[in-house]
Amino acid sequence: MKRVTIYGTALAAIALVFAAGVGSAWLLQPKQRALTQSDIDSAVLHTLNNKDLPSRAARAAEAIRQSVVEVRSYPAADTAAEKSRADKAGRDRPARPPESSAPSKRTPRDETAKGKGPGDKAPSDKVAPDALPDGRHIGTGVVVTESGVILTNYHVVAGARRVEVRFHDGHTAEAAVLQAVPEKDLAILQPKSIPDDLPPATLGSSRELAPGSEVVAVGFPFGIGPSVTAGVVSGLDRQFVSPDEKQQLDKLIQFDAAANPGNSGGPLVNMKGEVVGIVTAILNPNQSGNFLGIGFAITIESAGGSVGASPF
Repeated sequence: MKRVTIYGTALAAIALVFAAGVGSAWLLQPKQRALTQSDIDSAVLHTLNNKDLPSRAARAAEAIRQSVVEVRSYPAADTAAEKSRADKAGRDRPARPPESSAPSKRTPRDETAKGKGPGDKAPSDKVAPDALPDGRHIGTGVVVTESGVILTNYHVVAGARRVEVRFHDGHTAEAAVLQAVPEKDLAILQPKSIPDDLPPATLGSSRELAPGSEVVAVGFPFGIGPSVTAGVVSGLDRQFVSPDEKQQLDKLIQFDAAANPGNSGGPLVNMKGEVVGIVTAILNPNQSGNFLGIGFAITIESAGGSVGASPF
């Protein structure tokens, strides 16, 4: 009994010594200084000086990248050749033209249109379609729902017997024209298949734009892409008259981010990575067919209203 008491006393003494040591170490620790705003500013400045951060335009483009698709349309004149290619590839027969609207009176176009502004007297020539050797024409679209619904320009698919879309991961699928709104130069496509975990674009509001607001255009100019160009909003509530003077679009966003044949139907994006417009036309008074600094986009509100759905 006496031996047990001695052991207990020894263990208690050891515990007290240990506790005293820990307490002394804690008391001797230097007190942490509270962070000041100057400390935070210095840390941020150090990071900025020593690490390359992506630009606002790069972050906006990355936010929309996986939602942008290449749209390939095959004209009706190539129906026989396209059917032969489709049969060899085991694809379905060419799709019928959209039945949701009457045929457009305009000459079909497959790329960014050009025309004259409200103050111009002489109409501009049309942009020649950006046709590739296999007969297809190239445009752009943007995925707006989780089911893969794609928003693009009507003139990208007008008169086409077959439409294909290529997604960010290379997946290619035929697409049907669910709805066509020629008077607004808009079309809704539904691909027959989509990649797994396809993210739809985030839709923003053009009402938050002002002249000078930074924007990014993403698309497939001349079939190269996805390509990113950056600029600013040059003006709002603009009008555009087609070269044949048979169509007038209004309430457009004017921007100076470069757009060329193939950009049609692609998204115009704000610095949050939100779609605020659909690229539809360039103003070009000569016959070069290239961008001279004035582009137009349909507002996302107008696009959503035209297809019977609010973008918000």
